Amino acid sequence: MKEDLWRRWRAGESISVISRALGKPPGSVFTVLKHHGGIAPAERVRRADRLSAKERESISRGLGAGAFLRSIAVLIGRPASTVSREVPATAAERSTVRSLPSNALKSGHAAQNRPPCRTTQCCAGW
Repeated sequence: MKEDLWRRWRAGESISVISRALGKPPGSVFTVLKHHGGIAPAERVRRADRLSAKERESISRGLGAGAFLRSIAVLIGRPASTVSREVPATAAERSTVRSLPSNALKSGHAAQNRPPCRTTQCCAGW
């Protein structure tokens, strides 16, 4: 939809004509144009050294099947160092998510087993 907006804007159509064609209020079209200063933003391009979702999935499946990092790298056509960098990053995300409830549970048990406060210094705020 935005591509159509920018194409029409470059062709010299008014905001009213563009808004009618897109089925949006003129204020919405104006806001998009104003936000970018009337110049269409450059198309976002992902860096070449970043892995695509498809490559990440291939790495995950390869690790699940017990394949070596180098063989996975050859399979997806990337350097082994790129694959080896991805493995700890993915594992860290998964382990953090898994460990949050268990850490909360452990800290809850620690608080439960703590001896009661018996000094005036620690209960001064009460």
